[in-house]
Amino acid sequence: MTEEQLNMFQAEKPYLKGIIRHIVFQNEENFFTVLNVKVEETNEDFSEKQITVTGYFPLLNVNETYIFFGQKKNHPKFGLQFQAEAYQKELPTTQEGVIQYLSSDLFKGIGKKTAESIVEELGERAISLILENPKVLNRVKKLTKEKAKSLVEALKAHQGLEQTMIALNQFGFGPQLGMKIYQTYKDLTLNIIQKNPYQLVEDVEGIGFIRADELGRQLGISGNHPDRIKAACLYTIEQDCLQDGHVYLTKDQLLTKTSHLLMRAGSDSVEKDEIERELVSLQEEGKIIEEENRIYIPTLYFAEKGLAKNIKRILEQDDFENYFPESDFLLALGRIEEKMNVQYGSTQKDAIQTAIHSPMMLLTGGPGTGKTTVIKGIVEIYAHLHGISLNPNDYKKDEPFPILLVAPTGRAAKRMNEATGLPAFTIHRLLGWNGGEGFDYDEENPINGKLLIVDEVSMVDIWLANQLFKALPTSIQVILVGDEDQLPSVGPGQVLSDLLKANVIPTVRLTDIYRQSEGSSIIELAHDIRKGKLSKDILTPTRDRSFISCSGGQVKEVVQKVVENARKKGYSQKDIQVLAPMYRGAAGIDQLNEMLQHTLNPPSEHKREIQYGNVTYRVGDKVLQLVNQPESNVFNGDMGEIVSIFFASENTEKEDLIVISFDGIEVTYTKQDFGQFTHAYCCSIHKSQGSEFPIVILPIVKSYYRMLKRNLIYTAVTRSKQFLIMCGEIEALKRGIELKEELKRQTTLVERLTINTELEELQKQLPFSVNDANIGMENITPYDFMEEEAE
Repeated sequence: MTEEQLNMFQAEKPYLKGIIRHIVFQNEENFFTVLNVKVEETNEDFSEKQITVTGYFPLLNVNETYIFFGQKKNHPKFGLQFQAEAYQKELPTTQEGVIQYLSSDLFKGIGKKTAESIVEELGERAISLILENPKVLNRVKKLTKEKAKSLVEALKAHQGLEQTMIALNQFGFGPQLGMKIYQTYKDLTLNIIQKNPYQLVEDVEGIGFIRADELGRQLGISGNHPDRIKAACLYTIEQDCLQDGHVYLTKDQLLTKTSHLLMRAGSDSVEKDEIERELVSLQEEGKIIEEENRIYIPTLYFAEKGLAKNIKRILEQDDFENYFPESDFLLALGRIEEKMNVQYGSTQKDAIQTAIHSPMMLLTGGPGTGKTTVIKGIVEIYAHLHGISLNPNDYKKDEPFPILLVAPTGRAAKRMNEATGLPAFTIHRLLGWNGGEGFDYDEENPINGKLLIVDEVSMVDIWLANQLFKALPTSIQVILVGDEDQLPSVGPGQVLSDLLKANVIPTVRLTDIYRQSEGSSIIELAHDIRKGKLSKDILTPTRDRSFISCSGGQVKEVVQKVVENARKKGYSQKDIQVLAPMYRGAAGIDQLNEMLQHTLNPPSEHKREIQYGNVTYRVGDKVLQLVNQPESNVFNGDMGEIVSIFFASENTEKEDLIVISFDGIEVTYTKQDFGQFTHAYCCSIHKSQGSEFPIVILPIVKSYYRMLKRNLIYTAVTRSKQFLIMCGEIEALKRGIELKEELKRQTTLVERLTINTELEELQKQLPFSVNDANIGMENITPYDFMEEEAE
């Protein structure tokens, strides 16, 4: 940036010039930094000689002078601060200043003597001259080529970053998003943005098509520009797949939706044939895949194709010989029934026997049908028939435990562990997921195990299912367990539903309700909901279920009274879970959490608390993890409790810290990571999947209409183990139960699993089969074998 440009920028923006005295804190991942700065000059109205400056700065040097552009803010706890949106290193203008700068820690290998040689040859304008033409360093005799190259790269890195951040700020990007863009493209940032601003949509999380289109207009790109159309196509298909769970869009759907997006973002209409032309380009670039008029993003295409291939691989394993005589099986079953003090029903026995004798099995059923009891039976009988120990202590440190129990969430895995007494893990942990580096186990490095049981399969999306199955050895036996009437996965695909429809895996559906004999009206209600009906006595309280009629505006008060009564009866906040489908509104998750925090964990002089945005976190708060953190063994959906809060002035990190305990696993979060969790007194029904709670409180009101569907209400009801308290408007409950999920997810897993099977069945009916002997006869017809008719 030239001096004239800098002066213009200063004139337009509040700025502060000062010397960095101390770097208080710096986050190594996103470079959020807290600085102590001695003020030399500012156009803001304050008289402080030192001030705290915050912003995103990857490259800074203590005791150097910088110009920060931004605005002053009064922090409620830390007082006056200057929040920087961009910054500029003030280059020294005297020979002494240039020598001190070049010999600083920023430039490795350049000591004071070398710096003096450079300044002696090039003068006080040495830095500008080097940036304009690096070859001027050839005039410095004491400087080696390696040191000259290193010096130029370091100078460009510092100046390039500062100028890039200022330019991004002028384009309207805030400091956090600007740093994200810079971390993606480094020194090529401005070149890439000016060449194709729509590249941001593909490469930088948090930038959508509308935002990139605004930038495109600033740079003179609009209308039917190819880059604009291609970005709109990619954005459309990715958003539809992520939001609606599709694996693909049809070409017609993509053309129509992209056309609407382009029209909404700009005034110029774009013809569908122009969009179709760019689809061809995207396919040539490998950014989309078209198959039979269906458009996929590559990761979803290959995930679905890979899952189908690996399921067939395990189903068709040649050396599968796990057959045991009926007498051996029945003898083992009798022993297990006696040991566990259970009596298996006929369908449950069938499920266990099918599991033992099949390379893969699907086990499905609603609440109370005994899925957990069957899982325990499978594990026990498998171990008995194969002569293996179920005591993990009997295995050496490097010897794998032969039975693997996994689930999509930590809470679901914990339930498996409690039910079987065996180790259970999240799927991510089993596969050795380590964040951005991917998974440790895959087709090249399969996991060790003889029997794998996966619970809550309805929650598994196509990406995770593919990752799991490609890491399985061919010789493993797999049991997939789930409830087909629950909500589908948050991510794309409908794996459990598709596997059931494909009918290529041996399947047992449990229909007999065993918990009903214990008088559970919750189980009865769940099965009524599954069938789309509601009993006439729904408003009549039972031993374990009730419905409290109230308006949407009264929900908070009713929920509060129910929670207070539960606490009086000795239930802890862990036992009580409020579930709701929406975040906003008077009966939304956000407002319910605020009320519940005040009810269950009110402020106290003995409890520390900290403000984060509009939310107050307090020691004792119930919280929900929102992202996977494999390095800490904590995953999306895990619930924990805040056990400690440390303020910045009290620790060496010089930053506020929150410590959360997840069933004994303590994880420390810095302030930049506070967005990774939220209050969990009330949580979404989607986030509750895989969990069970002694008491579930379920508000259902008309303001939820947009979200209320049968499978959503069914999922919420089945989270309750002992008591279910519904409150709200009965009309809303009835309407929700009547509505099945309208949006059918577009997938091709069923087709990929069944197409070869159908061909094989057809082939059996044909007089000739297709085999190696037919190769090379593609153009031969029956007429070629007929004798020519005599003339």
